[in-house]
Amino acid sequence: MRHRSPFAPGPYTTWHLVRAALEALAGGALLVLTYSGFGAAVSDLSRGGKITYGVVVLLALVVRRRFPVGSLLVLAALAGVMPQAGLLVAVAAYPAARQLAEPHRRVAVLLTAAALTMAVAAGTARPMAVGSWQYGLALGVMLAAATVIVPGLVGTATGQQDRLLRALRERTAAAERARRLADSESRIHERSRIAAEMHDLVGHRLSLISLRAGGLELALGKQAPELRDEATILRKATRDAMNELREVLGVLGPLGRDTGTDALTDATGTHPDIEALVAESRGGGIPVTLAWDGPDLGAAEGPSVRRAVHRVVRESLTNVHRYATGAPVEVTVTHTDDEVRISVRNGAPPSPPAATTGLGTGRGLVGLRERVTLLGGTFEASAASGGGFDVTAAIPTGPDAASRAEPLPGPPLPDTTAEEGAVGGLQGRIAGVLTTVLGMGGVALMLGLGLGLVSEAQPGPDLPERQEVHIGMGKDEVERSVPTDSEAVRAAAAGHGPAVPAGTTSCLYPYVNGTSADGTADDESTDRFAVTRYCFHDDVLTAIDHFTVPLARP
Repeated sequence: MRHRSPFAPGPYTTWHLVRAALEALAGGALLVLTYSGFGAAVSDLSRGGKITYGVVVLLALVVRRRFPVGSLLVLAALAGVMPQAGLLVAVAAYPAARQLAEPHRRVAVLLTAAALTMAVAAGTARPMAVGSWQYGLALGVMLAAATVIVPGLVGTATGQQDRLLRALRERTAAAERARRLADSESRIHERSRIAAEMHDLVGHRLSLISLRAGGLELALGKQAPELRDEATILRKATRDAMNELREVLGVLGPLGRDTGTDALTDATGTHPDIEALVAESRGGGIPVTLAWDGPDLGAAEGPSVRRAVHRVVRESLTNVHRYATGAPVEVTVTHTDDEVRISVRNGAPPSPPAATTGLGTGRGLVGLRERVTLLGGTFEASAASGGGFDVTAAIPTGPDAASRAEPLPGPPLPDTTAEEGAVGGLQGRIAGVLTTVLGMGGVALMLGLGLGLVSEAQPGPDLPERQEVHIGMGKDEVERSVPTDSEAVRAAAAGHGPAVPAGTTSCLYPYVNGTSADGTADDESTDRFAVTRYCFHDDVLTAIDHFTVPLARP
């Protein structure tokens, strides 16, 4: 019994493990790259915390095919802690939305993942020293939009397209199977009609032979008794042949016969017979003209050829009555030494056919093609220019006509070709990889721009309210009220300015860009730089000195 794979639906295979390892390697490299690019704008973790974070993210990534929803929710929550997992959230959101067919469930999963990202980002912003919860919420909204909502919408559209294509393929396959079944039924029906005709023709001849053999048997019984047994054998052989003929033809199914005026006669397919068909159509309101070129068909051509000519003309005129009422029709029969060619061409009807006539099934034409091909001929039926229709058949009539007959194909084999998925084959896989790379690039661009905008909007740290500096203030109060002590200003002031008061224990040399500590602006046109010095005795301000020092210029 094969175990189910944790990395994909279905049983475990070695390829699943190899693919998961490659995905983990690529995901780890992506985490390192994104941390290097966005690390300064987001929260930080210890070395052990980073390792643990990366392991959990990669585990959720490699099981996304088996557990798409769970993997998406875990990655969405982890992205709220550190946005470095944002690109991997997009990798999980796209297939999850693509696979979920039920709209309500798909919307619920995407909204839950987005809410998780925003909630975790807002809840961990202050503990992770990122900023206030408002800043964390803004960061979460950006992450949810860029890594969950946008890839989810793209996956939804792709999944709907895949399901639509799959449904269209199924409908096309069903229509093709129905068409093949209808064609097969038409062939079987036509073969049954041909079998019935063979039964009638050959059976009639065998009946005559049997009848004459019986008469011969009676006559020989009186005149030549020694030959009576031979006549008896002939009569029994004829009877057995008739029975075997019925059995063989019965394999083709029930014998379908034309009855009434359409029954096979010695005149079927001859010039008078075709003229009778044309006269019937004229009586039905169809303007039909007949052109017969060559000698009439007779016993030399055989009943099967004459029957085929009759069927082609009759079926073509019947179609005109059904689908092109009132259209002019030209029937042409050309009989040569080698073949008989039948052409039935109609023009466009004066008015469109009634809606109840439909477009036809085409089974009659399939049967005609079956009959003509059995005789070694060719059959064509197609729309003609100007809105008409053209039916043409050529049937060999020479002594070698039977040898030119092409074997008919049997019933069509079922289509066993496996249906391809939304993306299949090498070309589809390459296109899928390129699409994934471009999609990841787009998500990375949105993520970078979003992080930049959110970071720029982040408020700075709350500074204590500054107080006016005066003698006697404590050193802590002075440090909160003036800019930070500058080592550069201290070095520049060394050897300049008044002497440090006696008993001084420490001094501050703050610097404000462009302005001295007393609020006077630096004059760039001079070579002096204003400095303010705060001196303390036992952390109590004892002196405030303002002086200038030479400004070093290149």
